[in-house]
Amino acid sequence: MVKINIVAVGKVKEKYFQQGIDEYVKRLSRYAKLNIIEVKEKNITTEPNPAQIKEILKREGEDIKKELKGYVVAMAIEGKKLSSEGFASFIEKATNACGEITFVIGGSYGLDDSVKVLASEKISISDMTFPHTLLRLILSEQLYRAFTILKDGKYHK
Repeated sequence: MVKINIVAVGKVKEKYFQQGIDEYVKRLSRYAKLNIIEVKEKNITTEPNPAQIKEILKREGEDIKKELKGYVVAMAIEGKKLSSEGFASFIEKATNACGEITFVIGGSYGLDDSVKVLASEKISISDMTFPHTLLRLILSEQLYRAFTILKDGKYHK
C-alpha cells in the first residue's frame, strides 16, 4: 500500500477543519496509508520583525527536516500548479518511483528555504494565500480525489 506523509507545522485548532481532515483520511485508507506528522509551531508573542521570522522559519525547518522520507514535496506558492488530473498523474509517477511521498506544509510564515531545497518537487494549490490548517484539509481532499481518479473515477466529476 502506498504511504503518504503530511508533515505540517502546528496543530489544527478548528474542530471543523479537523473533522474534514479526518473524513478524507478515512476515505483515503482504501488507497493509501496517510500519516500526518505535526511539528511544533514556533511563535513570538509580539509582532515579529524580519530577523525573528527568519529565525522562526529556520527552527521550524530543522524540525521538519527530521521527518522527511521518500519523495518530498514542498507545498509552496512558487510551486507548480496542477489540475486534479495532473495531480493524480503526479501521485502515480511519484509512488511508482518511490512508494512513499512526504508533503510538507509550512506554518504561518511559510517554509524555510533549507526545506524547499531538499524537496524533489514544489507544488502550489493556488496563487491565493490560505491558512496552513485549511491547506491541510485541501491537500487531504485532493489526495483522495487523485486516488479516485486513478482507481475508479466515481468521486471526481
